[in-house]
Amino acid sequence: MSRAWLLPEQIADVLPSQARRIEELRRRLIDGARSYGFELVMPPLLEHLESLLSGTGHSLDLKTFKLVDQLSGRTLGLRADTTPQVARIDAHLLNRQGVARLCYCGPVLHTRADGVQGSREPLQFGAEIYGHAGLEADLEVIDLALDGLRGAGIDDVMLDLGHARIVRAVLGGQPVDAAVIAALAHKDAAALAELASPLPARLQQDLAALLRLYGGIEVLDAAREAWPAQAPIARALDDLAWLASHVQQAHPGVRIGFDLADISGYAYYSGARFSIYGAAANAALARGGRYDEVGAVFGRNRPAVGFSLDVKALAQSAAEHPAVAAVRAPWGDASGLRAAVRRLREQGQIVACTLPGHENEAQEYDCDRELIEVDGHWVVRAL
Repeated sequence: MSRAWLLPEQIADVLPSQARRIEELRRRLIDGARSYGFELVMPPLLEHLESLLSGTGHSLDLKTFKLVDQLSGRTLGLRADTTPQVARIDAHLLNRQGVARLCYCGPVLHTRADGVQGSREPLQFGAEIYGHAGLEADLEVIDLALDGLRGAGIDDVMLDLGHARIVRAVLGGQPVDAAVIAALAHKDAAALAELASPLPARLQQDLAALLRLYGGIEVLDAAREAWPAQAPIARALDDLAWLASHVQQAHPGVRIGFDLADISGYAYYSGARFSIYGAAANAALARGGRYDEVGAVFGRNRPAVGFSLDVKALAQSAAEHPAVAAVRAPWGDASGLRAAVRRLREQGQIVACTLPGHENEAQEYDCDRELIEVDGHWVVRAL
Protein backbone atom coordinates (compact mmCIF):
# COMPACT_ATOMS: atom_id res chain seq x y z
CA MET A 1 0.00 0.00 0.00
CA SER A 2 1.34 3.45 -0.88
CA ARG A 3 2.32 5.68 2.02
CA ALA A 4 2.84 8.77 -0.13
CA TRP A 5 0.03 10.60 1.66
CA LEU A 6 1.83 10.45 5.03
CA LEU A 7 3.35 13.73 6.19
CA PRO A 8 6.90 14.16 7.55
CA GLU A 9 7.40 13.73 11.29
CA GLN A 10 6.13 16.64 13.40
CA ILE A 11 4.39 18.18 10.40
CA ALA A 12 0.59 17.99 10.53
CA ASP A 13 -2.57 19.08 8.79
CA VAL A 14 -4.88 21.36 10.76
CA LEU A 15 -8.50 20.20 10.62
CA PRO A 16 -11.59 22.46 10.63
CA SER A 17 -12.31 22.94 14.33
CA GLN A 18 -8.68 23.59 15.27
CA ALA A 19 -8.13 25.70 12.16
CA ARG A 20 -11.03 27.91 13.19
CA ARG A 21 -9.55 28.42 16.64
CA ILE A 22 -6.13 29.21 15.21
CA GLU A 23 -7.55 31.71 12.72
CA GLU A 24 -9.66 33.40 15.41
CA LEU A 25 -6.55 33.76 17.59
CA ARG A 26 -4.49 35.06 14.67
CA ARG A 27 -7.06 37.76 13.95
CA ARG A 28 -7.39 38.67 17.62
CA LEU A 29 -3.62 38.97 18.05
CA ILE A 30 -3.20 41.14 14.95
CA ASP A 31 -6.12 43.35 15.96
CA GLY A 32 -4.65 43.65 19.45
CA ALA A 33 -1.29 44.71 18.05
CA ARG A 34 -3.02 47.23 15.79
CA SER A 35 -4.77 48.72 18.83
CA TYR A 36 -1.27 49.47 20.18
CA GLY A 37 -0.27 51.16 16.91
CA PHE A 38 1.66 48.26 15.32
CA GLU A 39 1.75 47.95 11.53
CA LEU A 40 1.50 44.57 9.79
CA VAL A 41 4.33 43.35 7.56
CA MET A 42 4.55 40.11 5.55
CA PRO A 43 8.13 38.96 4.92
CA PRO A 44 8.70 36.13 2.41
CA LEU A 45 8.94 32.54 3.58
CA LEU A 46 12.39 32.11 2.01
CA GLU A 47 15.28 34.38 1.12
CA HIS A 48 19.05 34.29 0.77
CA LEU A 49 20.54 32.29 3.61
CA GLU A 50 23.10 34.89 4.66
CA SER A 51 20.32 37.44 5.17
CA LEU A 52 18.24 35.05 7.29
CA LEU A 53 21.15 34.08 9.52
CA SER A 54 22.97 37.41 9.76
CA GLY A 55 23.76 38.06 13.41
CA THR A 56 21.55 35.27 14.76
CA GLY A 57 24.09 32.72 15.90
CA HIS A 58 24.67 29.01 15.44
CA SER A 59 21.42 27.80 17.03
CA LEU A 60 19.23 29.35 14.34
CA ASP A 61 21.51 28.02 11.61
CA LEU A 62 20.85 24.47 12.81
CA LYS A 63 17.08 25.08 12.73
CA THR A 64 17.04 26.41 9.17
CA PHE A 65 16.11 24.34 6.12
CA LYS A 66 18.41 25.14 3.18
CA LEU A 67 17.98 24.72 -0.57
CA VAL A 68 19.57 25.93 -3.81
CA ASP A 69 17.87 28.62 -5.90
CA GLN A 70 17.47 27.24 -9.43
CA LEU A 71 17.57 30.79 -10.84
CA SER A 72 20.69 32.17 -9.20
CA GLY A 73 22.49 29.11 -7.84
CA ARG A 74 22.67 30.77 -4.41
CA THR A 75 21.69 29.04 -1.18
CA LEU A 76 18.27 29.98 0.14
CA GLY A 77 16.82 29.38 3.58
CA LEU A 78 13.27 28.73 4.75
CA ARG A 79 12.89 31.09 7.67
CA ALA A 80 13.08 29.59 11.15
CA ASP A 81 12.48 32.95 12.83
CA THR A 82 10.96 36.15 11.45
CA THR A 83 12.81 38.74 13.55
CA PRO A 84 15.89 38.97 11.26
CA GLN A 85 13.56 39.62 8.32
CA VAL A 86 11.70 42.36 10.17
CA ALA A 87 15.03 43.92 11.15
CA ARG A 88 15.96 43.94 7.46
CA ILE A 89 12.64 45.60 6.58
CA ASP A 90 13.16 48.25 9.24
CA ALA A 91 16.74 48.91 8.11
CA HIS A 92 16.41 48.87 4.33
CA LEU A 93 12.80 49.27 3.27
CA LEU A 94 11.21 51.55 5.86
CA ASN A 95 14.38 53.36 7.01
CA ARG A 96 12.40 55.56 9.40
CA GLN A 97 14.16 57.93 11.77
CA GLY A 98 11.66 57.57 14.60
CA VAL A 99 9.94 54.65 16.25
CA ALA A 100 8.62 51.81 14.07
CA ARG A 101 6.11 49.35 15.53
CA LEU A 102 5.86 46.27 13.32
CA CYS A 103 3.94 43.00 13.72
CA TYR A 104 3.65 39.85 11.61
CA CYS A 105 2.04 36.44 11.54
CA GLY A 106 3.12 33.59 9.29
CA PRO A 107 4.60 30.09 9.24
CA VAL A 108 8.20 29.34 10.09
CA LEU A 109 9.95 26.01 9.50
CA HIS A 110 12.35 24.19 11.83
CA THR A 111 14.61 21.29 10.95
CA ARG A 112 13.92 19.97 14.45
CA ALA A 113 11.02 20.71 16.77
CA ASP A 114 11.68 22.20 20.19
CA GLY A 115 10.18 19.16 21.91
CA VAL A 116 8.84 15.68 21.30
CA GLN A 117 5.28 17.01 21.04
CA GLY A 118 6.29 20.18 19.21
CA SER A 119 5.69 21.15 15.61
CA ARG A 120 8.31 21.82 12.96
CA GLU A 121 5.92 24.31 11.34
CA PRO A 122 4.87 26.87 13.96
CA LEU A 123 2.62 29.75 13.01
CA GLN A 124 4.67 32.60 14.42
CA PHE A 125 3.06 35.83 15.57
CA GLY A 126 5.33 38.60 16.71
CA ALA A 127 5.45 42.31 17.50
CA GLU A 128 8.59 44.45 17.53
CA ILE A 129 9.48 48.04 18.34
CA TYR A 130 12.47 49.68 16.63
CA GLY A 131 14.05 53.00 17.51
CA HIS A 132 13.54 53.37 21.28
CA ALA A 133 16.22 52.32 23.77
CA GLY A 134 14.23 52.98 26.95
CA LEU A 135 12.45 50.45 29.11
CA GLU A 136 9.13 51.96 28.04
CA ALA A 137 9.38 49.91 24.82
CA ASP A 138 10.22 46.72 26.77
CA LEU A 139 7.18 47.29 28.96
CA GLU A 140 4.95 47.89 25.94
CA VAL A 141 5.77 44.56 24.30
CA ILE A 142 5.29 42.74 27.62
CA ASP A 143 1.91 44.44 28.05
CA LEU A 144 0.92 43.47 24.50
CA ALA A 145 2.01 39.84 25.03
CA LEU A 146 0.05 39.58 28.28
CA ASP A 147 -3.01 41.21 26.73
CA GLY A 148 -2.79 38.80 23.79
CA LEU A 149 -2.75 35.78 26.09
CA ARG A 150 -5.61 37.14 28.15
CA GLY A 151 -7.58 37.66 24.93
CA ALA A 152 -7.02 33.97 24.21
CA GLY A 153 -8.63 33.11 27.54
CA ILE A 154 -5.39 32.38 29.40
CA ASP A 155 -5.56 34.30 32.68
CA ASP A 156 -3.35 32.32 35.06
CA VAL A 157 0.12 33.11 33.71
CA MET A 158 3.65 33.37 35.03
CA LEU A 159 5.99 36.05 33.67
CA ASP A 160 9.61 34.94 33.92
CA LEU A 161 12.16 37.79 33.65
CA GLY A 162 15.87 37.64 32.97
CA HIS A 163 18.63 39.77 31.49
CA ALA A 164 21.25 38.80 28.91
CA ARG A 165 23.83 41.22 30.29
CA ILE A 166 23.96 39.51 33.68
CA VAL A 167 25.41 36.23 32.44
CA ARG A 168 27.72 38.10 30.07
CA ALA A 169 29.00 40.26 32.90
CA VAL A 170 29.62 37.18 35.03
CA LEU A 171 31.51 35.54 32.17
CA GLY A 172 33.55 38.70 31.67
CA GLY A 173 34.37 37.86 28.08
CA GLN A 174 35.51 34.34 28.93
CA PRO A 175 34.45 32.02 26.06
CA VAL A 176 32.36 29.08 27.22
CA ASP A 177 30.88 26.09 25.45
CA ALA A 178 27.19 26.20 24.50
CA ALA A 179 26.71 23.20 26.77
CA VAL A 180 27.54 25.42 29.77
CA ILE A 181 24.77 27.82 28.76
CA ALA A 182 22.37 24.88 28.37
CA ALA A 183 23.30 23.54 31.83
CA LEU A 184 22.57 26.97 33.33
CA ALA A 185 19.19 27.10 31.59
CA HIS A 186 18.24 23.59 32.74
CA LYS A 187 19.54 24.13 36.31
CA ASP A 188 21.75 21.06 35.97
CA ALA A 189 24.31 21.59 38.74
CA ALA A 190 26.18 18.33 38.13
CA ALA A 191 26.58 18.98 34.40
CA LEU A 192 27.57 22.58 35.03
CA ALA A 193 30.26 21.60 37.53
CA GLU A 194 31.75 19.10 35.10
CA LEU A 195 31.60 21.38 32.06
CA ALA A 196 32.98 24.39 33.95
CA SER A 197 35.88 22.51 35.54
CA PRO A 198 38.46 23.80 32.99
CA LEU A 199 37.45 27.42 33.73
CA PRO A 200 39.07 29.67 36.37
CA ALA A 201 38.04 28.87 39.93
CA ARG A 202 36.40 32.26 40.48
CA LEU A 203 34.28 31.85 37.35
CA GLN A 204 33.23 28.37 38.47
CA GLN A 205 32.01 29.86 41.75
CA ASP A 206 30.14 32.64 39.96
CA LEU A 207 28.43 30.20 37.62
CA ALA A 208 27.38 28.01 40.53
CA ALA A 209 25.95 31.09 42.27
CA LEU A 210 24.14 32.11 39.11
CA LEU A 211 22.54 28.69 38.89
CA ARG A 212 20.69 29.34 42.17
CA LEU A 213 19.34 32.74 41.20
CA TYR A 214 15.79 31.95 40.22
CA GLY A 215 12.57 32.56 42.12
CA GLY A 216 10.77 35.66 43.39
CA ILE A 217 11.81 39.26 43.89
CA GLU A 218 14.34 38.16 46.49
CA VAL A 219 16.51 36.90 43.63
CA LEU A 220 17.40 40.48 42.72
CA ASP A 221 18.65 41.24 46.24
CA ALA A 222 20.67 38.01 46.27
CA ALA A 223 22.31 38.97 42.98
CA ARG A 224 23.24 42.41 44.33
CA GLU A 225 24.90 40.76 47.30
CA ALA A 226 26.76 38.27 45.10
CA TRP A 227 28.23 40.94 42.77
CA PRO A 228 28.17 44.27 44.66
CA ALA A 229 30.91 45.87 42.55
CA GLN A 230 29.54 44.92 39.13
CA ALA A 231 27.94 48.06 37.67
CA PRO A 232 26.55 46.29 34.54
CA ILE A 233 24.83 43.73 36.76
CA ALA A 234 23.44 46.44 39.03
CA ARG A 235 21.97 48.30 36.04
CA ALA A 236 20.44 45.09 34.69
CA LEU A 237 18.88 44.33 38.08
CA ASP A 238 17.46 47.86 38.23
CA ASP A 239 15.90 47.29 34.80
CA LEU A 240 14.27 44.06 35.93
CA ALA A 241 12.94 45.65 39.13
CA TRP A 242 11.44 48.54 37.14
CA LEU A 243 9.77 46.21 34.64
CA ALA A 244 8.39 43.94 37.36
CA SER A 245 6.93 46.87 39.30
CA HIS A 246 5.15 48.34 36.28
CA VAL A 247 3.87 44.96 35.05
CA GLN A 248 2.45 44.22 38.50
CA GLN A 249 0.59 47.54 38.52
CA ALA A 250 -1.03 46.94 35.13
CA HIS A 251 -1.53 43.18 35.51
CA PRO A 252 -2.04 42.46 39.24
CA GLY A 253 -3.08 38.86 38.58
CA VAL A 254 0.16 37.94 36.80
CA ARG A 255 2.74 36.04 38.84
CA ILE A 256 6.29 37.31 38.29
CA GLY A 257 9.49 35.32 38.70
CA PHE A 258 13.13 35.79 37.80
CA ASP A 259 15.69 33.48 36.23
CA LEU A 260 19.04 35.22 35.97
CA ALA A 261 20.91 32.22 34.56
CA ASP A 262 18.81 31.53 31.47
CA ILE A 263 20.22 33.03 28.27
CA SER A 264 19.34 30.07 26.08
CA GLY A 265 17.70 30.61 22.72
CA TYR A 266 18.56 33.04 19.99
CA ALA A 267 21.94 34.70 20.35
CA TYR A 268 20.75 38.16 19.39
CA TYR A 269 19.20 39.06 22.78
CA SER A 270 21.11 41.92 24.39
CA GLY A 271 19.04 43.12 27.36
CA ALA A 272 15.98 42.23 29.41
CA ARG A 273 14.30 39.00 28.36
CA PHE A 274 11.01 37.39 29.28
CA SER A 275 9.06 34.18 28.93
CA ILE A 276 5.37 33.74 29.71
CA TYR A 277 4.00 30.41 30.91
CA GLY A 278 0.42 29.26 31.33
CA ALA A 279 -0.71 27.23 34.31
CA ALA A 280 -1.14 24.07 32.22
CA ALA A 281 1.66 24.62 29.70
CA ASN A 282 5.01 22.84 29.93
CA ALA A 283 6.70 25.22 27.50
CA ALA A 284 6.60 29.00 27.30
CA LEU A 285 3.61 30.41 25.44
CA ALA A 286 5.50 33.57 24.47
CA ARG A 287 9.13 34.71 24.54
CA GLY A 288 10.71 38.06 23.92
CA GLY A 289 13.18 40.67 24.96
CA ARG A 290 15.60 43.32 23.76
CA TYR A 291 17.93 42.71 20.81
CA ASP A 292 19.58 46.02 20.02
CA GLU A 293 22.25 44.49 17.76
CA VAL A 294 19.93 42.64 15.39
CA GLY A 295 19.96 45.37 12.74
CA ALA A 296 23.71 45.99 12.78
CA VAL A 297 24.43 43.49 10.00
CA PHE A 298 21.95 45.33 7.78
CA GLY A 299 23.83 48.58 8.25
CA ARG A 300 21.44 50.14 10.73
CA ASN A 301 22.19 49.42 14.35
CA ARG A 302 19.34 50.83 16.40
CA PRO A 303 17.35 49.77 19.48
CA ALA A 304 14.91 46.91 19.08
CA VAL A 305 12.65 44.90 21.37
CA GLY A 306 9.83 42.44 20.73
CA PHE A 307 8.25 39.06 21.35
CA SER A 308 6.84 36.13 19.44
CA LEU A 309 4.62 33.12 20.02
CA ASP A 310 3.33 30.09 18.15
CA VAL A 311 -0.37 30.58 17.42
CA LYS A 312 -0.85 26.82 16.91
CA ALA A 313 0.58 26.04 20.35
CA LEU A 314 -1.43 28.87 21.88
CA ALA A 315 -4.63 27.43 20.38
CA GLN A 316 -4.00 24.17 22.22
CA SER A 317 -3.75 26.01 25.54
CA ALA A 318 -6.46 28.59 24.88
CA ALA A 319 -9.93 28.40 26.31
CA GLU A 320 -12.39 26.28 24.37
CA HIS A 321 -14.79 28.26 22.20
CA PRO A 322 -18.25 26.99 21.29
CA ALA A 323 -19.05 26.15 17.72
CA VAL A 324 -19.93 29.18 15.62
CA ALA A 325 -23.66 29.85 15.40
CA ALA A 326 -25.09 29.65 11.89
CA VAL A 327 -28.34 29.65 9.95
CA ARG A 328 -29.32 26.49 8.09
CA ALA A 329 -31.00 27.12 4.76
CA PRO A 330 -32.43 24.77 2.16
CA TRP A 331 -30.84 24.69 -1.25
CA GLY A 332 -32.95 26.08 -4.03
CA ASP A 333 -32.83 28.25 -7.13
CA ALA A 334 -35.88 30.38 -6.32
CA SER A 335 -34.97 34.05 -6.50
CA GLY A 336 -36.62 34.86 -3.18
CA LEU A 337 -34.64 32.19 -1.35
CA ARG A 338 -31.34 33.17 -2.92
CA ALA A 339 -31.97 36.85 -2.14
CA ALA A 340 -32.78 36.02 1.50
CA VAL A 341 -29.54 34.04 1.84
CA ARG A 342 -27.54 36.92 0.33
CA ARG A 343 -29.11 39.45 2.72
CA LEU A 344 -28.24 37.35 5.75
CA ARG A 345 -24.65 36.96 4.61
CA GLU A 346 -24.35 40.68 3.93
CA GLN A 347 -25.48 41.25 7.53
CA GLY A 348 -22.56 39.11 8.71
CA GLN A 349 -24.55 35.94 9.35
CA ILE A 350 -23.15 32.52 8.49
CA VAL A 351 -25.62 30.69 6.26
CA ALA A 352 -24.94 27.02 5.47
CA CYS A 353 -27.08 25.81 2.59
CA THR A 354 -28.02 22.14 2.82
CA LEU A 355 -27.14 20.49 -0.46
CA PRO A 356 -29.63 17.91 -1.80
CA GLY A 357 -29.20 14.51 -0.18
CA HIS A 358 -27.04 15.81 2.71
CA GLU A 359 -29.68 17.13 5.08
CA ASN A 360 -28.51 15.31 8.22
CA GLU A 361 -24.72 15.61 8.01
CA ALA A 362 -22.79 17.14 10.91
CA GLN A 363 -20.46 20.06 10.30
CA GLU A 364 -18.26 22.61 12.01
CA TYR A 365 -21.02 25.15 12.55
CA ASP A 366 -23.78 25.08 15.16
CA CYS A 367 -26.92 25.70 13.14
CA ASP A 368 -29.19 27.05 15.86
CA ARG A 369 -31.59 28.73 13.39
CA GLU A 370 -33.09 27.86 10.07
CA LEU A 371 -34.36 29.79 7.08
CA ILE A 372 -37.93 28.80 6.24
CA GLU A 373 -40.68 30.07 3.97
CA VAL A 374 -43.78 31.47 5.69
CA ASP A 375 -46.64 32.84 3.60
CA GLY A 376 -44.36 33.48 0.66
CA HIS A 377 -41.63 35.18 2.74
CA TRP A 378 -38.31 33.75 3.87
CA VAL A 379 -37.78 34.18 7.64
CA VAL A 380 -35.29 32.93 10.21
CA ARG A 381 -36.65 30.67 12.95
CA ALA A 382 -34.84 29.35 16.03
CA LEU A 383 -34.31 25.60 16.13
